[in-house]
Amino acid sequence: VIIFVLIGVTFAIVMPKFKVVQSLIDRLNLTMRENLSGMLVIRAFGNEEHSEKRFEKANFDLTKVNLFVNRTMVSMMPIMMFIFNVVSLLIVYYGAKQIDLGNIAIGQMMAFMQYAMQIIMSFLMIAMIAIMLPRASVAAERIYEVLSMEPRIVDPKEAKPFNNDKRGLVEFKDVTFKYPGAHEAVLENISFTAKPGQTTALIGSTGSGKSTLINLIPRFYEVSEGSIMIDGVDIRDVKQHDLRDKIGLVPQKGLLFSGTIRSNLTYGSPDATDEQLEEVIKVAQAKEFIDHKEEHLDSKISQGGTNVSGGQKQRLAIARAIAKNPEIFIFDDSFSALDFKTDAMLRQELNKMIKKTKNTVLIVGQRIASIMSADQIIVLDEGRIVGKGKHDELMKDCKVYQEIAYSQLSKEELGHE
Repeated sequence: VIIFVLIGVTFAIVMPKFKVVQSLIDRLNLTMRENLSGMLVIRAFGNEEHSEKRFEKANFDLTKVNLFVNRTMVSMMPIMMFIFNVVSLLIVYYGAKQIDLGNIAIGQMMAFMQYAMQIIMSFLMIAMIAIMLPRASVAAERIYEVLSMEPRIVDPKEAKPFNNDKRGLVEFKDVTFKYPGAHEAVLENISFTAKPGQTTALIGSTGSGKSTLINLIPRFYEVSEGSIMIDGVDIRDVKQHDLRDKIGLVPQKGLLFSGTIRSNLTYGSPDATDEQLEEVIKVAQAKEFIDHKEEHLDSKISQGGTNVSGGQKQRLAIARAIAKNPEIFIFDDSFSALDFKTDAMLRQELNKMIKKTKNTVLIVGQRIASIMSADQIIVLDEGRIVGKGKHDELMKDCKVYQEIAYSQLSKEELGHE
C-alpha cells in the first residue's frame, strides 16, 4: 500500500511536468534550428549576443524543469530501498522473538524473509518501469494526436470519371478562398479558363495570391466558394490520386531527392527510357550540365539537391515534370533562378512540345519576359483579377500590368517584343 501511494503521488507531481518538458524541448529545437538556418542574417545584423541569450533562456527553462522532474523520480529509489530494508528489519525482529518463544523454527523465518524480499523486489521493478511511464505516456499522446487527426480534404464516396472530350481543360468559376481561421479572403471571385495547347500565365505583386491559386488546383487546399473544373468535372467529385495523376507540378522551391539524376527524373514516370529522358533534359535545357558530368544520368544528387546550383535544380525539377507527360503543367515561379538566355530557350522548347502534345500550361511568373508570350495572361492584385488577356492588350488597358512591365523592362524592349 505504501509503495502504491508513493508511485501515485510521484505520478501526480511529475506527469504535468513531463508535458511541459516536451514543449520546452520543442522550443529549444526551434531556437537552435532558427539560429543555424538564419546564421548569415544573424551575423549581418550583428545579433549574435541576442541569439545566444535566446538559446540560453530556452536551454535554462528546459534544464530547470528537467532537474525538478529527475530529482522527484530519483527520490523514489532511496525511499523504496528504505521500505525494503525496514521490512527486512521487522521480519528479523519479530521472527527472533517467535523463535525465542519456540513458535517457529529459524528455517521458517528465513523462508518468510525470502518470500517477502521477492515480493518487494517485484514492486521495485514496477517502480523502475513507472519512472519511464510518464514520459512515454506524454510521447504516446502526442503521436496519437497526429494519427487520429482527420484530414479536411477527403475523397468523395462515389467518384466521378473525367470527361475525355474536355481533356486538359481547367476552369475557375467564381472561386473564393480563405485560409482556415482567417477573416479575410486571399482570393475573391476568380474566374478564368485555361485551354489545352495554350499557356496561361499568372502575374502580380508579392502576396497577390498567385501561389495560393495554383495550390487550389491539386486540392492542397479546398476552395471556400465557387468551383474548379478539370476535364469538365469538379475536382471535389474525383479521387485525389486521379486528379494529381493529371498534373505535373514544379513548385517555387525546386526540391530534389537524394539518389541520382535518373531516379529524380523517373520519379513521376518510372518506365521512362533513356531516349525519352534525353529528350526531356533537352527541353528543360539541362543537357549541357548533365553531359559535363562523368556519370551522366547516373550522377549522384545529394539530399535536397545541395550539390547542384539553384538554376540546375530548377531545370531538373522542370525535366521531372515534363518526363511525367501530364495533361496539365503547373510552373510556380519555376524560372526565377535561370538566366534570361536559358529562360528564353526553355520556353521556346516548351512551346514546341505543347503544340505537339496539347498540354495545358499554367505559369506563375515574376518576370514579364518569362510570360509575355503566353496565350493568356491573368493579372492578380490583392486576390482579385484586375486584368486578363494577351501582353499587348494588357499594356493598353491594365494599369497594374503596366507598372510591373515598366519596372522591369524599358519601353523600347516592350515595344520590340
